[in-house]
Amino acid sequence: MPLTREFNETVKARAARDPKFRKELLVEALEAIFVDNDLDTGKVLLRDYINATEGFSRLSAAVEKPEKSLMRMLGPRGNPTALNLFQIVAHLTKQEKVRVKVQ
Repeated sequence: MPLTREFNETVKARAARDPKFRKELLVEALEAIFVDNDLDTGKVLLRDYINATEGFSRLSAAVEKPEKSLMRMLGPRGNPTALNLFQIVAHLTKQEKVRVKVQ
């Protein structure tokens, strides 16, 4: 079921005013991917985070990948390579000043 514009705007507004929410959205995405082995949920959360923060156009410039390719790889049927996923994660965690630690 696609998300409504109202939901997306609510997430974007909350992320803009609440840095803790923004960081936790990113952390949840990373935990879904790397801890829970749930790439599908992680991609949804990453898309929500990207749309609520810098957007795909800025991410595209930062990781030097076409915007449409990023949108496809994080889409429902997308299958990002490890290299692409790590580039995205490295950029987003640097921007958000989130440190990823594996134990």
